[in-house]
Amino acid sequence: MWVVVLISTWLATACNVPLWREVAQLPGQGSLRGWGFAIAFAVIVAAGNAALLSLLAWRWTLKPAAALMVVMAAFGAYFMLTYGIAIDASMLTNVLQTDAHEATDLLSWRMAATVLALAAPPLVWLYRRPLRRLGAWRHAAHNGLLLLGAVALIVVCVLAVFQDFASTMRNHTRLRYLINPLNSVYALGHIATQPLRMNTRTLLPVGRDAQLGASYAGQAQPPLLVLVLGETGRSGNFGINGYARNTTPLLSARTDLVSAGNAWSCGTSTAASVPCMFSHLGRTGYEARAANFESLIDVLQHAGLAVLWVDNQSGCKGVCDRVSNVNTATLKDPSLCPTSGECLDRVMLKDLDARIDALPTEQRQRGTVVVLHQMGSHGPAYSKRSAPEHKRFLPECTSTALQECERQQVVNAYDNSIVETDAFLDGVIQWLSTRGGKAQTAMMYVADHGESLGENNLYLHGLPYSIAPDVQKHVPWITWLSPAMQARTHIATGCLQQDLAQRRITHDNYFHSVLGLMDVKTGAYSAGLDMFGGCRQGAGARMSVG
Repeated sequence: MWVVVLISTWLATACNVPLWREVAQLPGQGSLRGWGFAIAFAVIVAAGNAALLSLLAWRWTLKPAAALMVVMAAFGAYFMLTYGIAIDASMLTNVLQTDAHEATDLLSWRMAATVLALAAPPLVWLYRRPLRRLGAWRHAAHNGLLLLGAVALIVVCVLAVFQDFASTMRNHTRLRYLINPLNSVYALGHIATQPLRMNTRTLLPVGRDAQLGASYAGQAQPPLLVLVLGETGRSGNFGINGYARNTTPLLSARTDLVSAGNAWSCGTSTAASVPCMFSHLGRTGYEARAANFESLIDVLQHAGLAVLWVDNQSGCKGVCDRVSNVNTATLKDPSLCPTSGECLDRVMLKDLDARIDALPTEQRQRGTVVVLHQMGSHGPAYSKRSAPEHKRFLPECTSTALQECERQQVVNAYDNSIVETDAFLDGVIQWLSTRGGKAQTAMMYVADHGESLGENNLYLHGLPYSIAPDVQKHVPWITWLSPAMQARTHIATGCLQQDLAQRRITHDNYFHSVLGLMDVKTGAYSAGLDMFGGCRQGAGARMSVG
């Protein structure tokens, strides 16, 4: 019993500093009533941990379970303290999908010291603590009483501060995701039970009726669309969107681009946003879905187009599993891959012609869609995301423990990564221009989510969508249509520049806009969500010279 009580108390106090720091900022804290609420809340957290441990308080499971909870809590406390994150199922999914290179970026002496300080004392004590041997029935009764006692304590404390507790949980939702390590346990349970809520083994068809539209009949040149899937792009830090710093000198110098200044993401993490934006369901439908569907990439392939996915990230989150795909981790280019296994995004243009030419000829003759999945501005190692010639803003933060740097240094490193993206996107447009004699070309760049750079002591991304700040959801969305593609689609760049400058669009528009741009006809397409619809000739649109 004392093992459970003491471990639960340690978890509720030392390992929940991020929670109590937030509680201390609540209105009314410091008063007698505020102290009463804080103490009751701490007892509730400790009792919750005890209730969970009571289910595992058997001779062969108690120490491993307690040790696991301590280690989880130590790591959770570090990341919440350092980056201001909250932990939910989406955040844990990101952790589980992180590759070795991304994980290495997060390692630091500060992490080691924090985890050691929080985990070593209880683990050493736990290792040395002998456990009494009890008979099976006596042990079951002992655990049952411990569980009932913990639940009763929770009920008493909640009732004692019910008004304040209910109001706080309703108005300060973020606190729910800071209760450590119960937040991680709940998130793991949510992920583990997903197959019970959604049949992940059966892939349901979408757009199997897809056909190519009238623009393909007797076409002189096939369309070639490059979809650049950005990573961790803050719309407000793009010079082309009015940022005080000219982080996009090459793109800003062009007059043939469309930058949607009011674009919003489907999620706050790659694991949430990428499958969602390529889905036909939209954000609310995707979050509520109970089945596994094909994606936009599948529909394009159903229509008979050639599709290629080039990944410079930790994977396509299942979206590209059924089309030709390649990961840049296999490439060896000393100039563009300065660190082992990690490359600057410009490497995706290397040998791209050959990769496209290797796709089935019959499909290429109809048209091609290429997805380039960026490393972009993936944090916290922002300084690694730009080449020396693109480091315009100095000094920059080179530490992955962002709080160790002055905030301006963090912003400098991040902004330099946008300068790198500017060069990459300009390179994509230049590459497309070289293929103008063979294809009618276009590019669409959209970031998967935004980023926090220290505002309100928050860093990185991945907060639950309902409580995430706008900087984690407001994303850049840039489109380039060649004159030939404008003529093919009857969509003028000038019209789009006016129409999309302030009009709100979201990732919900992505699926339908790509299908509309590529003239793919299917029942899964919704004209009302096609962001190009208002400027398509014959749709009552304003047409002007692009």
